[in-house]
Amino acid sequence: MKRILLLIILAVTALPPLRAQLVPAENQTNYVDSLRREFDNGPYFGLYKDNYFTVGTTVGVQKPSRTNSDVKFQISIAQKLTRSVLPWHTYIFLMYTQKTFWNVFEKSLPMHDLNFNPGIGWSKPFFNKDRYVGKLTLLLEHESNGRDSIQSRSWNRISIGGSVLIDPWIMVYGKVWIPIIDGQNNRDILNYCGIYQTGVEIATLDRKFIWDITFVKRKGWNLNFNTIFEFSWRFHKKSNQYFFLQYYNGYGESLLDYNQFHSRLRAGIVIKPKFFSEF
Repeated sequence: MKRILLLIILAVTALPPLRAQLVPAENQTNYVDSLRREFDNGPYFGLYKDNYFTVGTTVGVQKPSRTNSDVKFQISIAQKLTRSVLPWHTYIFLMYTQKTFWNVFEKSLPMHDLNFNPGIGWSKPFFNKDRYVGKLTLLLEHESNGRDSIQSRSWNRISIGGSVLIDPWIMVYGKVWIPIIDGQNNRDILNYCGIYQTGVEIATLDRKFIWDITFVKRKGWNLNFNTIFEFSWRFHKKSNQYFFLQYYNGYGESLLDYNQFHSRLRAGIVIKPKFFSEF
């Protein structure tokens, strides 16, 4: 985990942008200040992670049926509390993500599980000469499903994550966390929901097509990962709405069933943040 974090920090601070040799030093400072002002003057309230609505079913493990097919949707927002005027040009923000699993094919259309994920973060964006190259975030977050008795699931995390734009069309990201497990019915959650995650995003230069793959390392020394593959196809060059395809393979997709294996393919619509999605 320490190696992954060190690589992210080194990549962000040392990454040379395109045309680096051609930009005078005084202009490089102006570029960075201009980009930071644009970042600060943006909306204080906006999207945090991808916001999507999908429908799908199991693949490769069981035959699709009413009980293993569902609707999955996610709502994720963030509120900046400050501009990047804190030490090291950092800022503080609040975030909230809600993920819902809805059994629309069963009688009475019951909600299977709702996962609530609020948090507060301290983040530093990085601008290198004439472009945005990534950021580091320290985040304190809680996640639970709001239930009681034997169906209650909850845990807290202190996490640090980062993303780096290696090129305008490729980004790598990672996140590690220190867990604080307070749920009595999910004491073994690290065995299924993992101890860190890493991934890569590849996009066309106009961001019409975007491919993401994320690996979540479960606890243990063996190569046990939860894998999420996503494909997005933008409807129009001026929109932030995409056709969305998501494949989840592994454990921990929902808190209620965190220790059950799922292999599910879903399709739908996604709305992406202005800059880059959080993971």
